[in-house]
Amino acid sequence: MVICRVVGHVWATKKESSLEGLKLMVVESEADATSFVAVDVVGAGIGERVLVVSGSTARRALGQDDCAADCAIVGIIDPTEKA
Repeated sequence: MVICRVVGHVWATKKESSLEGLKLMVVESEADATSFVAVDVVGAGIGERVLVVSGSTARRALGQDDCAADCAIVGIIDPTEKA
């Protein structure tokens, strides 16, 4: 599991059929600032900090073992106050 920030949406008018109806978001890892695409299963918005899983765990979160997705947003991190 990786902590990321949602930085944008991905629109694809043509895509693999297993991705139809899925919300694709661009996320940036807080650990190393790399950006990648993840399927959003929790309704995250731009600017939110999220938990992202990859590989078979992501496909399991989608409920589709044969899906072409490799990463999924599975949680939204609640805002916290700094002490």
